[in-house]
Amino acid sequence: MKFLIAVIVGALSAFAFQPFGLWPLMPVAFAILAGLVASAPRMRAALALGWGFGLGQFCVGLNWIATSFTYQAAMPAWLGWLAVVLLSLYLAVYPMLATGLAWRIGRRQPIALVFALAAGWILCEYLRAGIFTGFAWNPVGVTLVSTPLRRASGFIGTYGLSGLTVLIGGALWLGMRSLRDAGVTLTVPLAAGLATFLLPHAPDRQGPALRIVQPNIGQDSKWQPGAAATAEARLLSLSGTPGVEPRLVMWPEAAVTAPLEDNRNGAAPFVAQQRAAIVRALGPNDLLLTGGLGVRSTDGQTAAGVRNSLFVFAPSGQLLSRYDKAHLVPYGEYLPMRPILSRLGLSRLAPGDVDFDPGPGPQTLTLPGFGRMGLQICYEIIFSGEVVDRAHRPDFLFNPSNDAWFGRWGPPQHLAQARLRAAEEGLPVVRSTPTGISALVDADGRLLKSLEWREPGQIDAHLPAARAPTPFARFGNLLPLLFAFGLLFVGLWRGREPISK
Repeated sequence: MKFLIAVIVGALSAFAFQPFGLWPLMPVAFAILAGLVASAPRMRAALALGWGFGLGQFCVGLNWIATSFTYQAAMPAWLGWLAVVLLSLYLAVYPMLATGLAWRIGRRQPIALVFALAAGWILCEYLRAGIFTGFAWNPVGVTLVSTPLRRASGFIGTYGLSGLTVLIGGALWLGMRSLRDAGVTLTVPLAAGLATFLLPHAPDRQGPALRIVQPNIGQDSKWQPGAAATAEARLLSLSGTPGVEPRLVMWPEAAVTAPLEDNRNGAAPFVAQQRAAIVRALGPNDLLLTGGLGVRSTDGQTAAGVRNSLFVFAPSGQLLSRYDKAHLVPYGEYLPMRPILSRLGLSRLAPGDVDFDPGPGPQTLTLPGFGRMGLQICYEIIFSGEVVDRAHRPDFLFNPSNDAWFGRWGPPQHLAQARLRAAEEGLPVVRSTPTGISALVDADGRLLKSLEWREPGQIDAHLPAARAPTPFARFGNLLPLLFAFGLLFVGLWRGREPISK
């Protein structure tokens, strides 16, 4: 019965994430989870409770993954729901480890259990983001993105926010047993909230003009015959008429489906024609940022590899710089264990038999007349602490994305995670997606402008200023890890005290 309660509570907690954003549900869920773990008679029961909680949360919160399978004719749609369940069965191992740690340290002392659970959650989310290429989607701290506490991520990162969420929930549970213990626990979130006042706000000055384009081109029509010409016309139309002021015109990931770089024999004239076509909407001082494909050939005939890239073009069609996506999506951009899985009839979700090659990682590109830009293509933006070249800090982050795969729940969840990257790093974030949600986020993580899901249009705005590098921008995930070990120390210390009733 307790295991079933943990699964149900975990499932309900998923509504704290976007698109519902009912963030108080998450602390309440952790209050219930803490009570269940405290009553567990053995370690095995505590582990099962954490696994059940995670299973319920991931199955509901990641339902959008099933939608992505509907775009690949080679795979039956039901396989998408199987993928959600199988992935959740694995991801639930991390909450399981956190509850096991909490029970081991705090089974005799409730306040020790809460501090150990918060520490374990931080550590396990950090591990989840790195093991087996990592899957950092929906850390529980992202539910605080609509609250002032999001600015605390500038000190303790997203995983630290997850720890605060657990502590708030633990304080609710402790309050039914000991107001003193609840008050002690709440001092940590309160201190984090007060610390945010030490972070300076971004200067109130405007940067270059932006034109963010959202063409509303769905994945189901993207690769149809004649779709490329239709997409090009819509992108050019939404790019608007150039004026006197220089603009950054920003198109989504894979906005252009034909290769924009290709070293195969005879490809150069076609590439030049493509480049000339897409820069027609630019004024003499504008730049175009567009997602596209780069094809690599070793024999001049066949494609040996493809890169998912962001290209920067001058009005002449000259390629000024390029960024290649580094953190690729398993099954979306490459098929793991291809020789085995392809024989079983499985394929990538994206069209094509050639897997994408990974790029070198975070880079800062200099845009003549517009400053320094960091790039994170689509999925890459979810990895806390891995989005900026710290040796060459940019002025802003551009996150071209293709959220057309992600159903109704995925795009708002993706945007929420991008907002936390802004608050962590103290950098504005610009998003352009084909079907939404395109947005402009300031350096405090506030949503300034956005286009709704499935709404064609454009955003005209000026780039907000960055703020001084936050502590997290300087030290990255070392800070949430130190925070976790601090909480763990408190849990171990309090766990040695006599049993409290």
